[in-house]
Amino acid sequence: MTNDAERREAAILNAELRNFTRLSEVLAPEKVLELANDFFSLCGMAITANAGKVLSVQNDMMVAAFATGDRKEYAQRALKAAQDLQREFGTLGEQWKKDFGLPAAISAAVHLGEAVFGMAGPIAHQQFVAFGDCVSVTERLVHRARAGEVILSLDFMKALGASAQTLGCEELPPLEIGKRPPIAIYGMALEKRLDFT
Repeated sequence: MTNDAERREAAILNAELRNFTRLSEVLAPEKVLELANDFFSLCGMAITANAGKVLSVQNDMMVAAFATGDRKEYAQRALKAAQDLQREFGTLGEQWKKDFGLPAAISAAVHLGEAVFGMAGPIAHQQFVAFGDCVSVTERLVHRARAGEVILSLDFMKALGASAQTLGCEELPPLEIGKRPPIAIYGMALEKRLDFT
């Protein structure tokens, strides 16, 4: 993906830090920002290592796009980034719990579809962004994900091909959005889902 305006298919990843609101209420402001930046740095490394591009930071969530290679390749990269995040955050989350007495975890969602990419925002503050149904659906999916879980849409599963059958995903109640047909979704936990979200 370049910074020029374009419409193309991509895999979108949303990663959200769960229970961080509670942590931000009890810790000193400097510590809150330190922990947030630890999370965002971890996300950035996993996304970049898997040929993705960070789109935005929204409160305690990071959004990224993957569009290198064919659709199976960028779906695989997006999924690997989500799995890497879940695995790598495990150690960090345990340390936070030990240090501050509160658990934290990542929930994530991946979806695949067409979006418009390019630079947008106020003059002198433009950022690389994405707009479209695919981006909106992924955001809804991440809010459905439980702590420690990755949600995959049916479109994303189809893009993975036969390898999707080896993931051990659990079919979940479909995502309902207004008058459109329900969206079939699947949940995958790296080890176990956590019960605080």
